[in-house]
Amino acid sequence: MSQRQEICLVCNCGAESCDRCTNQKECRNCNSIGSCCCANAHVVWHKEQVRNGILLEYFSIGWMSIEVVASIVAGLIVGKSLALLAFGGDSIIELISAFAVLSFLKKLNQGILLNESERTEKIATALLISLIPIILGGAVYSYFLGIKLEATPLGIAVAIGAVIIMPILWIQKKRIGTNGNILPLTIDAVESATCFFMSIALLGGLLANFFLHITWADYVATAIILGFVSLEIKESIAEIRH
Repeated sequence: MSQRQEICLVCNCGAESCDRCTNQKECRNCNSIGSCCCANAHVVWHKEQVRNGILLEYFSIGWMSIEVVASIVAGLIVGKSLALLAFGGDSIIELISAFAVLSFLKKLNQGILLNESERTEKIATALLISLIPIILGGAVYSYFLGIKLEATPLGIAVAIGAVIIMPILWIQKKRIGTNGNILPLTIDAVESATCFFMSIALLGGLLANFFLHITWADYVATAIILGFVSLEIKESIAEIRH
């Protein structure tokens, strides 16, 4: 292949000749030997990054499914916790995003170059926006009706699990997304990071309620979680506009 002076439109690696690409961290959608002008070894490396991302998303979906069910059961049926319900609501939205990222990675693994993440991002943002008035309304309703907020061992277990698992997902998604220049996975890593910080606030509120019987701690944790949801909305809108 003749030398190219311009940046490759397939992988944007910036090399004069993409078949001699050594800057793997800036590769984009270079996952098909038939349509990519990078060296075969580089394509094989990128396919491995995508497959690792697929396995990571499967694990992420499995954990968040547990997170959603346990949060709703512990926050609505077994006990009464607005913070758990807010956390569970955000987990539902992250679960939807994870399925979208998984679908993207599967197609990318087949060598299909596409850019369909924007539509999913808009849906997730709309769901996040709707989450705020729902949780705020629940908080006002429970406060004026004098509903006693209760923390349960199940809720505490969910929060502890999230504190342990979410930073692992955050770091691994960020590593693979950055190394392979896979934008949807990088965005998903930000959501995992946000969920981690939410889980810290959730755990603090539940422990204060359970051991010290400070019921208003649940309201504080709920407010912090909604603050993180607002940051997620802001970042999502910025990403869509970009």
